[in-house]
Formats: sequence, C-alpha cells, structure tokens
Amino acid sequence: MDSFVYNSNPSRIIFGPDSIDGLPEELDRLGARRALVLCTPHQREKAQAVADRIGARVASIFDGAAMHVPIEVARKARALATELEVDCALAIGGGSTVGLGKAIALESGLPIIAVPTTYAGSEVTPIYGITEGGVKKTGRDLRVLPKVVVYDPKLTLSLPMDLTVTSAINAIAHAAEGLYAHDGNPVTALMAEEGIRACAASLQSLRDDPQNLAARGLALYGAWLCGTVLGAVSMGLHHKLCHTLGGTFDLPHADVHTVVLPHALQYNAEAAPQAMIRIARALGVANAPMGLFALAESHGAPVSLNAIGMDESGLDQAVELAVSNQYPNPRPLERAPLRKLLDQAFEGAAPAP
Repeated sequence: MDSFVYNSNPSRIIFGPDSIDGLPEELDRLGARRALVLCTPHQREKAQAVADRIGARVASIFDGAAMHVPIEVARKARALATELEVDCALAIGGGSTVGLGKAIALESGLPIIAVPTTYAGSEVTPIYGITEGGVKKTGRDLRVLPKVVVYDPKLTLSLPMDLTVTSAINAIAHAAEGLYAHDGNPVTALMAEEGIRACAASLQSLRDDPQNLAARGLALYGAWLCGTVLGAVSMGLHHKLCHTLGGTFDLPHADVHTVVLPHALQYNAEAAPQAMIRIARALGVANAPMGLFALAESHGAPVSLNAIGMDESGLDQAVELAVSNQYPNPRPLERAPLRKLLDQAFEGAAPAP
C-alpha cells in the first residue's frame, strides 16, 4: 500500500432522532453560559424552538445570516457577539448560518455548536468563506471548526424537496472532488464513496416520501461523511468554479454545485479515471458525470446556470477568475476548455467530453 497522511479534525458528533434534546448537556461540556443563536431570517422560528430548549443561556438571536457570508453581515454579528459578551455561537441552519458562525470564530475564537438543518457538510470542516467586494475568499483555520455538531434528522423533515435535492448533491460534490484530491488517502476515499452512496440513496426514498425519517437520517449521515472529506483534503476545479460563480454573481450556493458538478467531473474524467469508477459505483451507474446529471434532472433540480439566474455575459469573467490563481487539479486549467464547460453548464446540456 502507498504511504499516506490522514489528519482527523477534532469534532464531537451527536447523531440521531431527538439528539437535539441533549443540547443543554453539550453547552455544559463547553462551559458555555451565554450563547448567540445564529440563523437566516426564514429559519427564525426553528431557531427560536431550539433556543427555547436552553432558556436563559440564550443571550440573543441573530437572524441575519446570508448566502456566501457577506463581510457586512459578518461584521454586524461579530459586533453583537462582542457587545453581549457571549461565550458560544449556536448555529442553526445550513451552510450560510454555519459560515456566519465561522466568521465570528475566526476573529474571536468563540466555540461553535452547529445544528444542521440541511446537508451542506460544512459544519465538520475548518474551511471558512467570506465575500467582500463581489469576491468570495476562502481559507482553513481550526478556530472555525465547530466543537460540537448535533445531527437530528427530525429537524430536516420540513426541508423542501427542491432544497433537499440540491443540498444533497452539494454534499456529493465534496466527496467527488475528494476522490481525486492530490492529498487524498484511503480513509477519505472510503468516506467519500460511502457518502455519495448514502446521499444518492436517500434521494430515491425521499422522492416517494419526503417525511421518511430513516431516509432523512441517511442523507445527514451521507452529508457528514462528505463534509468530513471536504475538511480533510484539498478541493479542485469544481469548488473553485462554484465559489467564483456564487460569490461574484450571487447565485444560490447549492444550486450552483448541482449544475456545475457533472461538467467539472467530465472536465477531469480522463485525468482521474479511478475517481470516476468509484463515483459511478456509489451511484450505481456506468458513467459518473452522466449519472450525476441524471440524478439532478430526475429529481427536478436545476441543471443550467441560466435557470438559476446567471447572466451569460459573466461567463468570460468567471473563466478569468477561475484561472487567476492556480491550485491542484487533476487536469491543467485551460481557458478554452473551461469556457466550453461553462457554456454547457449555462445551457443545461448533458456533460460531454
């Protein structure tokens, strides 16, 4: 067997139906007495219900979390955390809310407890992203890794099916790129394949019954594995493109991942054949890029950038931003092939060599 390095991130994972009932004990473990609860505006009611479980230990609820963590929102939340002298951030929601918690922790070192209500996976990574001046900048820092993650599938039962599908495919993207990461290893490869399998299988069951609690649990399990891969190894072209498109053109995060993933995999397919075999095997298909395109299309998810609000005039800018900083990817980044990739993604065409 080849030599490898595997770094595990120190998170405590609490998993299962009604696991949210243990939240007071988790706060006790951290010695937290004043928590700032974070959420998006439309998740305020759910955040309040969770906050009610810890009562007087809630210093305030900040419901201004937004996609791609605009720097203005981060500054406002940081100021409130300082003003209230909180000793913990409790992030209830998806990637946007967890991302805001990370933006606070990056400066203050506050511990984060994450309570995911989507399948983003970012709650188990030390990766943060903040958007300023139309550019999303990302980085890695262990200070932003949530100390505790509470996965309660009951909290995801109300997630609409359109968001369920794109969120799960967003999770799959982490594992798919992890399978051809230059710093990948056998441990993350196992997690990646199982994570893809679990997320895809959950969607089949949830299409028939969105209230299927076992399938919701399977999706969260898959998201946890995929997110763990994201936090352990480097990402490539797909994530670079999605951060560029999302942060610069303010496109919905999970939708961008859903649209771009089949085309990014097709771009890398010949340079990463073993990764494509494992992705296809996890999906139960013959061709990985086509399998992911079909997964999205068959579940009614968007398959074109045009459909999610991208203006065609921005494609050239997206290409330039994508190649402006080189990063590890199985295939070299070339402007003409990348423009072809984005053209196909814009039109919603099936991925082609």
